[in-house]
Amino acid sequence: MDVCSTKFIQYYGSVFCRLGQNGRREVNEDLKKEADFFGDIIIVPFVDSYDLVVLKTVAICEYAARVVSAKYVMKCDDDTFLRLDSVMAEIKKVPDGKSFYMGNMNYYHRPLREGKWAVSYEEWPRDTYPTYADGAGYIVSSDIAGFVASEMEKGRLNLFKMEDVSVGMWVGQLDAGGVEYVHGARFCQAGCADDYLTAHYQSPGQMLCLWENLRQGRPQCCNAR
Repeated sequence: MDVCSTKFIQYYGSVFCRLGQNGRREVNEDLKKEADFFGDIIIVPFVDSYDLVVLKTVAICEYAARVVSAKYVMKCDDDTFLRLDSVMAEIKKVPDGKSFYMGNMNYYHRPLREGKWAVSYEEWPRDTYPTYADGAGYIVSSDIAGFVASEMEKGRLNLFKMEDVSVGMWVGQLDAGGVEYVHGARFCQAGCADDYLTAHYQSPGQMLCLWENLRQGRPQCCNAR
């Protein structure tokens, strides 16, 4: 994930980026200029780091619930390419007004105790995580975003350094049988597959290639970096 990782809010066809601050002053100045020019970046008041990505997700939910009154909220990484029209078509399959959590779901996933994404027993003592969608790209309904914002405001929101697991935990706290979990393998976590909804780990060159393919009506992957 890049130092300044991007999160997207999707509401009625608009896309916003939510960025943490960089440790370099000149980078923050450039981001501020871009935010002022395009009006599609929200800068949050803390330095960006992997362990704080979860706070950006909370901020996304607060913005979506309190500022723009979004009907759906989609979060994706800055190296994720999405077919927005196709994602919206999947959302429309869910009954209107239904609480839902959509993405590539992980069930009974075990914490890694070694490596880059290692989690200690002190951080997560249980053997498995709650059901959660891969963080490369997922969607929640507005009531879930509102719940996250409200619980954070009341000081009752449990925060865990793995952002996607945190969302699964929050949805589980809200769910009393009323949240529909919608699994989709086409929310690709580890790269791209033809007819994808989202493609992860895509370089800028690959994204340009994916976009050109879509313009020609071909939702196909690109191998060139």
